[in-house]
Amino acid sequence: MAASAPNKNLQHFYIAEEQSIYLLSHKDAEKLKQWIELCKSQLRQLGYHNIQLLGKGAYGFVFCGEAGNGDTGADDSQVFKFSRITLPQHVQDRLADEALMQSTITHPNIPKLVEYRKIKRQSILQMSRAPGVDMEVYSHQHGPLAPELVVKLTIQLIKILNYLKNPANHQQQKPIVHGDIKPSNLVFDTHSEKIQLIDWGSSVWAQIDNQGQSTTASVMDLMSGDLHHTNARMGDIYFIGEEQLNGGLSSPRFDEQGMAATLYALASGQSCRYGYKVITAASLGLPKILGKSLDAMLGDDPELRKKAGDYLFSQLPLLEKLVLNPNPKINLIKSVIPVWIKPKVAQMDTVVYGSRKSFLRESSERDKLVDIDDVQLEKYYKNFLVGMGATEKAFIAAVSRLARYPVVGGLAIRWEKDGVYVDSNLTLFDQSLETAFKSAVNNMVTLAQGIFRVGIFKSCLFDARNTLHIERSDSSVPFTAATGQFIPFEVSNLDEMDKPSRLHSYFEDGKDPDEYLRLPGKIMAVLARLNKIHHTGCIIFEVLENHLKIHSYLMLLNHAKRDEFAQCLGEIIELLPTIKGVGISGFMKLPYKDTRFFEHMNQLPEKFYPKNPKQQNLNNKT
Repeated sequence: MAASAPNKNLQHFYIAEEQSIYLLSHKDAEKLKQWIELCKSQLRQLGYHNIQLLGKGAYGFVFCGEAGNGDTGADDSQVFKFSRITLPQHVQDRLADEALMQSTITHPNIPKLVEYRKIKRQSILQMSRAPGVDMEVYSHQHGPLAPELVVKLTIQLIKILNYLKNPANHQQQKPIVHGDIKPSNLVFDTHSEKIQLIDWGSSVWAQIDNQGQSTTASVMDLMSGDLHHTNARMGDIYFIGEEQLNGGLSSPRFDEQGMAATLYALASGQSCRYGYKVITAASLGLPKILGKSLDAMLGDDPELRKKAGDYLFSQLPLLEKLVLNPNPKINLIKSVIPVWIKPKVAQMDTVVYGSRKSFLRESSERDKLVDIDDVQLEKYYKNFLVGMGATEKAFIAAVSRLARYPVVGGLAIRWEKDGVYVDSNLTLFDQSLETAFKSAVNNMVTLAQGIFRVGIFKSCLFDARNTLHIERSDSSVPFTAATGQFIPFEVSNLDEMDKPSRLHSYFEDGKDPDEYLRLPGKIMAVLARLNKIHHTGCIIFEVLENHLKIHSYLMLLNHAKRDEFAQCLGEIIELLPTIKGVGISGFMKLPYKDTRFFEHMNQLPEKFYPKNPKQQNLNNKT
């Protein structure tokens, strides 16, 4: 791609969903900090204290605070959702719609609306705080959930969805569709093992019921209503089903699909629904009734999806009577590729850069999603997911999941006709996350085994806190580093010498077709010298119109070359004014050749929960 590629393409450079504040320009980072502080000050003026930022999404920011006289009882804790004031007004107004929907719901597993208010242009939604941690965070901490816990979550979700789809429970006598069921919208209380379903920003009154019949009772409403256009909102494209994704009329079936995707992701330790063809639900050690149902609900046959959903919901009494092990066994996981564990560091903001993604596409046609006017899509990977098959999407999501851990390193995955070859160097900086991280790595490799094509995928993981920012007033002025700016590097504990033949070179795999910044010859010459020095890591140049970022993770392995290594990095800083154009160019180096080979496979073998829960080992096809 030419160096003059449009700037908008760069917004999907990172695989991570949310950009770290350390990747923003100084001006944008300051604006974000000031706005967060303004929200906190508004809440203080309203009489709340212990205010914290809980998270941020496509439409807004979520804070928590406590009311009362300083007591920290659970009843005092409140959640406040602020709309992003940079969004169009009609999008900001969705917070009022969300408040209206949530105000009609009374259920023990759903937070209660307290108040909706507007302060000048700022909309604020206040509700009770669900106790616990969201299931996405819990999943990243613990890896695949125990089958016993997955069953408990299934029972609770079925009961919640039964409540939502029963028209008699709602003032409009219509089912309610949540529209965005996913792990991060389930808050889990680890003590009671109860969940709360949060974030009603995508919720609507259902247009059709589970049988496909209109939910509008009156003839006049039928005549005036528009049953050719969906009122559904776009949930998370990694968890919603085909009907919602393709703009079908809103139905409780949407939430069935979200439930199936969520349970599957939590049981397998993944971040999306798409891995089901290779890592099947029937391979996860779940009770047979649940594993088989989830596979059918996630499958390609729409009629089978509905039948499986109806069947699973009808089996609620049986699920509640299942005899499960009261003390689930925690399995230690061994990684299929090397993972190095180091002591925990204070703070890390891991970001994944993935290149050579284009070969994973089955076609280059632009997807329907690209044309949907929904800000929710902007935080997802629509540009490079377009045209990919389900397993390819799951693989990209699995690489993305690695960035949720404090990890640095690199991956080079090469698909050949005979199987998959993996070179890697991954270092995790928190031993408490070892099991969960190794599970995420194994899922990534398993999904790679289920991809049958020839090509290379490379990925670098770096700490955004080390990103170097150089800004300029306009494109006519060259990028010039400030005095004292430098590209950081670490020195290994052990001095290592290595033969050049065993190194994984910066330039080994040739030019990357997915990168479109052509660096000046002088900088390339310095990188070639750097390549000859034994080290590991990555260096990535990301050039926006007035903002240059240098992302890096570099560790010198040959201590005798320390001065030469530092000199090369210094020369790169001096040569920054020679960079022209806009785009990205990255280079990765692994410390040695330790290629692991894996055969292709269609799917994992079936493995179900034992009929006798006291069995130590799960049996195949019990």
